[in-house]
Amino acid sequence: MLTHTSGQSYGFEEPAESDYHRLNISDGLDQPGLSLDENLHRLSQAPLAFAPGTRWRYSLGIDVLGAVIAKAAGESLPQAVRDRVTGPLGLSDTGFAVTDPARLVTPYADGKPVPVRMTDTMAVPFGEGFIRFAPSRALDTTSYPSGGAGMVGTAGDLLHFLETIRTQGALILKAETVRAMMTDRVGAEVKTQEPGWGFGYGWAVLNDPAQAATPQSKGTIQWGGVYGHSWFVDPVRKLTVVAFTNTAVEGMSGEFSKDVRNAIYGK
Repeated sequence: MLTHTSGQSYGFEEPAESDYHRLNISDGLDQPGLSLDENLHRLSQAPLAFAPGTRWRYSLGIDVLGAVIAKAAGESLPQAVRDRVTGPLGLSDTGFAVTDPARLVTPYADGKPVPVRMTDTMAVPFGEGFIRFAPSRALDTTSYPSGGAGMVGTAGDLLHFLETIRTQGALILKAETVRAMMTDRVGAEVKTQEPGWGFGYGWAVLNDPAQAATPQSKGTIQWGGVYGHSWFVDPVRKLTVVAFTNTAVEGMSGEFSKDVRNAIYGK
């Protein structure tokens, strides 16, 4: 599940007539107040897209893993994350619910000629499908803690977390665990973001900078979030970059993130 080879999927990866939409499976971005048990029940009714381990597809497997962590830890996922990650690192602004609504930015969606303010139930085009958003979800403490999409936080907190990864995980992980997480597990032919990118335990891993047409070093890890943030860690250059915007999905995978990257490398 960490490598997204489980055979599961996301609704935004599926056509409108798919089981994910028929069963009203949440991607962890909509349906405020929905419980984890109910969403997993819906997910369990959807057939796998392929035999586990045979292909790659970004998926709700991370939400399933969140439930596994909670069960194994004997506590809620938010508490497990506080105990093992955000607490030890002092990430006081990151969690599964907003503690100070006044500090929450206004979300926008791509639009022409300018972005449009996002509302609940909004469907934002993405690839060949769409992403269903409900910004109020982050303000509803009854919404299930989505392991793949449910956390909110600040750029500073994410930078601190990623710098911890870049410097081999002190306080939260063993160095050998970090090395395993930053090792490609699926192969560059999968093109998890673009040509040249594979996937490790939690993020894309750059195998071939030339094929990817990027100035980043081989071994760079990278990902982002659909509300409009992107990040990468270049371990060779000892470089960690976080860009938080409030515009989906340009801030995640549009030209903006490439422009930021190229400016940093002087390209």
